[in-house]
Amino acid sequence: MDAPTGLLAKLWSFFCFLPFFFLLFILGIIKAALIGPIAFAIIVIGNSAIFIGLWTAHVFWTYYCVARTKRFGLVLKVVLLICLPVPLLLWPIVGIVGSLLGGIGYGIFAPLIATFEAVGENVTDKFYHCFIDGCWSTIESSCIVVQDVTDFCFHSYFSYMDELRENLPPHEKPLDIRLSLLPCCLLVILVGVPFDMALITSIAIWKSPYMLFRGWKRLLEDLIGRKGPFLETECVPFAGLAIILWPLAVIGAVLASGICSLFLGLYSGVVVHQEDSMQMGLAYIVSVVSLFDEYVNDLLYLREGSCLPRPTYRKNMKHAFDMKNHGGSDNNLKNRREDSQNSKHVSQQPKNLKWKIQQYRPVQVWDWLFKSCEVHGRIVLRDGLISVKEIEECILKGNCKKLGIKLPAWSLLQCLLTSAKFNSDGLVISDYVELTRMNGPKDKVFEWFIGPLLIMKEQLKNLRLEEIEETCLKELVMRCKNELPEEWDSSGFPSNDYVRRAQLQAIIRRLQGIVASMSRMPTFRRRFRNLVKVLYIEALQASASASIGGNAILKHRDKDLIRSKEEDNVDELLSNNNVEYITYEEGNIV
Repeated sequence: MDAPTGLLAKLWSFFCFLPFFFLLFILGIIKAALIGPIAFAIIVIGNSAIFIGLWTAHVFWTYYCVARTKRFGLVLKVVLLICLPVPLLLWPIVGIVGSLLGGIGYGIFAPLIATFEAVGENVTDKFYHCFIDGCWSTIESSCIVVQDVTDFCFHSYFSYMDELRENLPPHEKPLDIRLSLLPCCLLVILVGVPFDMALITSIAIWKSPYMLFRGWKRLLEDLIGRKGPFLETECVPFAGLAIILWPLAVIGAVLASGICSLFLGLYSGVVVHQEDSMQMGLAYIVSVVSLFDEYVNDLLYLREGSCLPRPTYRKNMKHAFDMKNHGGSDNNLKNRREDSQNSKHVSQQPKNLKWKIQQYRPVQVWDWLFKSCEVHGRIVLRDGLISVKEIEECILKGNCKKLGIKLPAWSLLQCLLTSAKFNSDGLVISDYVELTRMNGPKDKVFEWFIGPLLIMKEQLKNLRLEEIEETCLKELVMRCKNELPEEWDSSGFPSNDYVRRAQLQAIIRRLQGIVASMSRMPTFRRRFRNLVKVLYIEALQASASASIGGNAILKHRDKDLIRSKEEDNVDELLSNNNVEYITYEEGNIV
């Protein structure tokens, strides 16, 4: 639907929109009042029970791992052991308070937003979905939140601590601090934390009215003129919702600024130790306030720069500041550099692939990873690289360490090989999508993962692997530990070059390390467990088909359970034995 043109048409569209919006808003509030308390209770009670129940184990295991680790020197270890009571005491308090705020926010906004989403153009029977959407799904999502928090506290946390106890590689030295600098670091922290918290929070409060009114002005302009995010008809109801909720976004931004200022003040001690200068630490305390002020000005389209002083807090930053103060040509240089990179990106795209040009969000990349693991899981299961027994151990005993690391590493290796083969600037994640630094997520966490993958892709491109080497390499990812080049002597790998083998094994180990870090993210364990259940069901189906001549499949008496096998209720299918075999004709279950 085209946006209205002309002032009268825009005003008429705006006034016609108001009653429609208020009806949806009232309906959403009613649903939030009914469903919100249930979601709030699930999140608060479930998360609080996890935080309190595991707190003793967290305290004991944290002290044990810090005391036994070889990654920290003696002085740093003693300082950490002395300071640990503060974060350990704050951990359950912060977790419970966060659950309270998150439960309130999710219980209110999830049904409200689902009500507006129900009137989208792609939704059939809008009247029915306006009343139903956001009710049961909010309760289910609340349970998923508790499940993810449980996975993080019970698995990810202990995994981090176990990694801390691992031995250092021979070429690395323990991380330590110099005892002579410790008083200076503590003194600068004592000055920097209250100073930065007071000034940064004051700047955020001072400029919050600008953020409030500028945001309202932009949202109203987009709503009346049907521009920007409100050009499409299905997005128009969210305009009014965004206008009403914008003050909450401003309050959240101010609170986030106050929280971040604490960590910025703590970082001043790190600057003192890195630069071996108390003066540099004090300069950082002042400079970070100016940097924050400039960032807020850029965000709100206020005047460039900051009127606050910005002393140099790094010994190697003086030259950079001198260049910036002469002529102001750094912006033009930056623009020319970005333009050249854009043109290079376009000119070097492979002509035999169709690339979808858009900005990808972290959740899209995350979804691709699990979809890729599901597709490649069927391949490795068919080729015998994993067995049904390993899948059973993962589901029944929770022993997913091998499968949870090697299967995603296999999928990432396939992506790297495909990207290197097509001479891509980024990562080819499907036949129509290329993920690059330009269109990839701007989230720092994903930058940490995607950056090393791009480097490994270039390494594989330079090695110029043959097809038989690629095939063997993918098998060796699943079958070998890949720690020593001699492991591949009896594997049938076509190359006898030990340097080449060591390079490939190093790439595999880095892939497995990246996957190990990914596996500690809260949603990973739940989604991978659902993926393994799907593979297990398909393996049973394939086994049943083979046992009776390929004319039977495994079926549960409840057909709805089969249709929802990718959901958590597949546990009932796996735990019960009431299954039967039926014939398979023309692709339909009969």
